[in-house]
Amino acid sequence: MCPAASIDNTSRGYIIPIGGAEEKLNDPAILDRFVSTCGGKNARIAIIPTASELEDTGRNYEKLFRKLGIRHARVLNLISREDCHSTDALDYIENADGVFMTGGNQLRLSTTLGGTPVAQALRRRNAEGMHVAGTSAGAAFMPEHMIAGGHEGSTPSPDMATLAPGLGLTNHFIIDQHFRQRDRIGRLLTALAYNPFAIGIGLDEDTAAFIRPGDDLEVVGSGGITIIDPTNLSHSSMDSARRGEPVSLIDLKLHILVSGGRFEIATRRAFQE
Repeated sequence: MCPAASIDNTSRGYIIPIGGAEEKLNDPAILDRFVSTCGGKNARIAIIPTASELEDTGRNYEKLFRKLGIRHARVLNLISREDCHSTDALDYIENADGVFMTGGNQLRLSTTLGGTPVAQALRRRNAEGMHVAGTSAGAAFMPEHMIAGGHEGSTPSPDMATLAPGLGLTNHFIIDQHFRQRDRIGRLLTALAYNPFAIGIGLDEDTAAFIRPGDDLEVVGSGGITIIDPTNLSHSSMDSARRGEPVSLIDLKLHILVSGGRFEIATRRAFQE
C-alpha cells in the first residue's frame, strides 16, 4: 500500500511518530513543536484516542492542547468501525491542520480504523498537507507495515515480531516505540528482516521523529532514535531460521541520533547537529 498521492503544487504534511511517555508539563518540547508545525494557537487539531481503553485519554489530551494555546482541539471518539463513517468526524478531519493519535494498543487502531472512510481521509489529508502525529501505539500505526506485537531482546528471531497492516502514511519506514526502555532492537531487526526495503526507526520515550515531506527526519526530545538501514544487507538467515532461533543479518548500518539529529531518506545519510 503506497501513501496517498499528493496534489500538484501541494506539500505533504509532516508525519510525527513519538516514542511514548512524551513530556507533558515541565518542558513539552515535542507537543510544542507539533502545535507550532500545525500553525500555532489558531490550528485545528483532531485527537484520536482509539488505541486507549481509558475513557479519559482523549479528554486529557484535549485539555493539554488547550493549555498549550490551541483554541480548537477536539476528541473524535472512534470506538467502532461504524463510528469511522461519521460525517461529523470526517468533516472535522477535512478541516483540521493536525491529527494526534494517542497511545494504547495499535491493533485497536488497525482493526477499528483500517480501510474505513476515516483512514482514507487521514491518508488523503496528509497528502494534502495535514500533519499527523502519534505517540506509542499511534506511532507504530503510521507506516504501511506495523509492528503489532512481539518480544523483548537484542537478537532477532522469526517469532520476535508480529506484523500487521498499518495506516500507510509512509512505506519507507517501520517504527517501534519505547525502544531503549523496553529492549526492542531485536523485534525491529526481525521486522526489517521480513521487509528489508524499509528503514527501521526505534523511538526512545519522550523522543519524536519529525518526518518532513520527502521523508527526511529530524529528532526532537530528550532521548535518542535508533536508525537501522538495511540497504546494503548482504545476508539474512530469516528464510531458514526456525521459531526461537537467532537470525543472522550482515551489513546493516545503524545510527543513534539525539535532538537535532537528521536522517535523509534519499541519500541514506545521517547528521548530528
